[in-house]
Amino acid sequence: MIKSLHARHHQLADQQRQREILENGIFREGRLPKFERKIAEAGHPALMPGELEIVQVNVGYMCNQVCKHCHVDAGPDRQEIMSRETMELCLNALAKNKIRTLDITGGAPEMNPHFRWFVEEAHRIGVSEIIVRSNLTIIVANPRYHDLPAFFKKHGVRVCSSLPFYNAGKTDRQRGEGVFADSIRALNMLNDVGYGRPGSGLVLDLVYNPVGAFLPGDQRQLERDFKLELKSHFDIDFNNLFTITNIPISRFLDFLLESGNYDDYMEKLVNAFNPAAVPGVMCRNTISIDWLGNLYDCDFNQMLGLGIDARVKGHVRDFDSVELKSRKITVSQHCFACTAGAGSSCQGATA
Repeated sequence: MIKSLHARHHQLADQQRQREILENGIFREGRLPKFERKIAEAGHPALMPGELEIVQVNVGYMCNQVCKHCHVDAGPDRQEIMSRETMELCLNALAKNKIRTLDITGGAPEMNPHFRWFVEEAHRIGVSEIIVRSNLTIIVANPRYHDLPAFFKKHGVRVCSSLPFYNAGKTDRQRGEGVFADSIRALNMLNDVGYGRPGSGLVLDLVYNPVGAFLPGDQRQLERDFKLELKSHFDIDFNNLFTITNIPISRFLDFLLESGNYDDYMEKLVNAFNPAAVPGVMCRNTISIDWLGNLYDCDFNQMLGLGIDARVKGHVRDFDSVELKSRKITVSQHCFACTAGAGSSCQGATA
């Protein structure tokens, strides 16, 4: 099994080393403009938040998979897991600040021993929308997870699942041998309880990101293709397909450097910068919380250790949506991925 960068003591397991690469090289040489300059030229002297709508909680980096592109560097060897006490602080923040959407991610969030309790409590306190980002294969990985579709249904969870492609070749190349077959089994199980089926009200979304160093295609066309192929070959239904651009950090950054594609990929992102995508970037309506309760502008900043604006309190115990709205969003060159082409966010294209 492939090990995480963390387990291999790889240089890119060091957040500071990743930040140095993003700030130097092709950008320090002046061959490419930095992100702050590009957004300033587009009329945004600083990236500022809008209304806070979503709190994304990373409940741990443990995962049953080791995907080649993973920006979290998640895997079975990662032991970072959110405690119930920190989850309680997150629930208090949601209730006090009247946050509409809780977005639970990982790793495989279902592997956190307190995951089900967290979902149950969020449902109990009246969070309007609970999203769980599932890698699908966790549902079939072990009998103790086989009831997850029924659990999700009981608590009205919106399931958002990664599926790199609608055939085995591309999916297994990115995520590991046998992943496509297990993903299809999991999708069938979700469909069996009503997820994605017309009229059920149970939302099943899929997430697509490219296998290689290129931008995703048109989201609407890809959604049509996925729906046609998955329905005709496997009788699978789902609601929406979200396209996400690969972020040049962690394992994908390692791939870019090892394959000699880093400079070309960054040039591609910068040249595809789209000012119309800037207003819809997820850091403007989302706060990310790590397994220790620290706050970040987005999940990608979390993985780079790019902390939130020092002028605001940076831990969930002090979460204040009014104060957070006054912050300046922390940016670096990886942000070009969210503003390239049609834009990219956890909810898909932004422009």
